[in-house]
Amino acid sequence: MKFDVVIVGGGLVGASLALALKDSGLEIALVEFRPVPPLPADESWDSRVYAISPGSAAFLQNLGVWDALDQERVTPVYNMSVFGDDNAARLDFSAYNIGVPELAFIVENRQLQHAAWRELKCPGNSIKVFCPAQCSMMLRAESNAELHLDDGTVVQAGLIVGADGGNSWVREQAGIEVSRHSYQQMGLVANFEATRPHNNVAHQWFRRDGVLALLPMPGRLVSMVWSAREELAQTMLALPEKELCERVVRASQHSLGEMRLVTRPAAFPLNFVHVKKLAQPHLALIGDAAHGIHPLAGQGVNLGLRDAQELASVIRSRGLQSDCGDYLLLRRYERARKEDILAMELVTDGLQKLFNHTHPTLIRLRNLGLEITNRLPLIKDRLMQQALS
Repeated sequence: MKFDVVIVGGGLVGASLALALKDSGLEIALVEFRPVPPLPADESWDSRVYAISPGSAAFLQNLGVWDALDQERVTPVYNMSVFGDDNAARLDFSAYNIGVPELAFIVENRQLQHAAWRELKCPGNSIKVFCPAQCSMMLRAESNAELHLDDGTVVQAGLIVGADGGNSWVREQAGIEVSRHSYQQMGLVANFEATRPHNNVAHQWFRRDGVLALLPMPGRLVSMVWSAREELAQTMLALPEKELCERVVRASQHSLGEMRLVTRPAAFPLNFVHVKKLAQPHLALIGDAAHGIHPLAGQGVNLGLRDAQELASVIRSRGLQSDCGDYLLLRRYERARKEDILAMELVTDGLQKLFNHTHPTLIRLRNLGLEITNRLPLIKDRLMQQALS
């Protein structure tokens, strides 16, 4: 079976790239090893959420994904308050002050995945989907690349795109060098119902035991993302429901009143992953296969969606005679994404190290930095303009 582009990985980023190329005149295939589950019949809440930037929302809207969401489960963020660990320093952002309707949208992972796959499977859609399907071997020649699936199917492509996550099989098969380190932290996620309204404000606390965020969801629901040291995360996972709620209330300085647990907590390890190359002949990487950053800025998925948008743009702009896997073409994608990725890696990794340090001088300096930034509108506006893209 021959295709122009084969995307390995059917998460939000991989599915978005496929949709961005669906009317390009190219033959597109997508390979996903997990069966895609339907939405739960009981409409339960997903404890994993994304903070989708306005730029990413516009991209998803162009793909038909955004309008396919249940809008009653999408929550706009109008303001954000960030607190230091000295009980005094803070940094506030306002959509109104920078002249935009909202800073971000909080959307459940499951809702986004379902909307993207509904578009992938629309009648008349030319995208060929192999799901569930497992890759067993990847070969590359001068003129094309070849994927072998575990059911014996052989797929040829001008370009193979690795969108298969932080432990990317495609990246490993290509022999692309990766540097990584563990943050010795886990991302603890759960949903709560608060007794006080959140007023569409996202809250974040840089604490000495990690970074805690409470993100607004419909009604008085909030989604917790607590980047905590591994020992603390394991302790909180084992806490009875009442004690967990009390712990979160204290850590959030009673900002939203009392809490009732809505979804049981889950946790995942946090790692920094820097990928040396995003492209080789007949191969490109996007999303978590291309980078792995700390979640304190909530920008991981937006970074991946910008990868998909840029790669789709580069492929669409190629000359009629140009192969999708031409290395010079793919280098354009790599160069276009390098600055954005590097900047986000430096910011998130630097902030994590700074606020994880216990030296008294650094503690004073980091909190002073929050206060100074809060008093300089030009710097705040520049930070937010980057986050809105």
